[in-house]
Amino acid sequence: MKINTTWVVGLLIAALGAAGFGGQSARQPGSDADPNGCDPGHGRVGIATGNSTGVYYVVGGGLARLINADTRLRASASETGASVQNIQQLVKGDYDIAFSLADTADTAVRGSGRFDGPQPIRTIGRIYPNYTQVVVRKDAGINSVADFKGKRISTGSPLSGTEAIANKLIAAAGLKAGDVQAQRLDLTKTVDGMKDGSIDGLVWSGGLPTSALTDLYTSMGNQVMMLDPTPLLAQLRKTSPVYDTAVVPAATYDMPADVKTVIVPNVLLVREDLPANLACALTSLVYSRTDQLVQAHPAAKDITLDLADKTAPIPVHPGSTRALDRLRSGDTG
Repeated sequence: MKINTTWVVGLLIAALGAAGFGGQSARQPGSDADPNGCDPGHGRVGIATGNSTGVYYVVGGGLARLINADTRLRASASETGASVQNIQQLVKGDYDIAFSLADTADTAVRGSGRFDGPQPIRTIGRIYPNYTQVVVRKDAGINSVADFKGKRISTGSPLSGTEAIANKLIAAAGLKAGDVQAQRLDLTKTVDGMKDGSIDGLVWSGGLPTSALTDLYTSMGNQVMMLDPTPLLAQLRKTSPVYDTAVVPAATYDMPADVKTVIVPNVLLVREDLPANLACALTSLVYSRTDQLVQAHPAAKDITLDLADKTAPIPVHPGSTRALDRLRSGDTG
């Protein structure tokens, strides 16, 4: 989709579950004639998030409320399958902002994996990290990702970032796709399956805490345990440089001890042809009103101005660079 300076865009509004509607509507952004402008204009903004029990959905709802309160834009956040689907529908024009794992965005920029050719996307900034949470039933006989062989493992919703990293973990452990009885389920169905014994384990990539996993630990307690996937880090980094390590504190889910894990930064994506003034305004909101996003979910406390443009190899939108420069100089106007 090419956007000229008058920027009248025809909108596709797609209902995606009960969470709301994605898509754009005809709008008038602030003029890009001013190279230092940061006026968002007015119109609709669709935000692609993730599973309704995940952190993307909660933070996305907080972002929509923030946009609605502080601008003339009307924003709505929609439940989706998350990263891969979000990027596909962002590029198609169904959404204007999309949450994504940085590793998935990396493959989209390079045109590898699920993407046929480089995708015309940019980021407005790095946000909080996703923690890779590998949880198994203790009676399943699973002590490492290599033990997934022959087991019923939920790898997340189809076309989600969780599914992408689950498959990378499986490959890094030396397993082939057919070695695992992969269950491509959203997190709600996954937790239900863990409880009734139809699923042996799960991989989930999300912020801390994730409400569905809080429910799982509350219901099953010491019948489940979280595994440490960090021995696979070196193999994961061969596919993308964005992976790092962190700790899931024991208190997160009332676990017996802290658990080391692999983390992936999250990024907020837009199309590369998004007007610079709109990208500037959105970026300014995210990084100057982070306290309001923390009210939506505590994971947002890790959204910092210092790390905002640490997104390589995913390029930052020029309008976002403008906003970050202004915020760092103390200009919040």
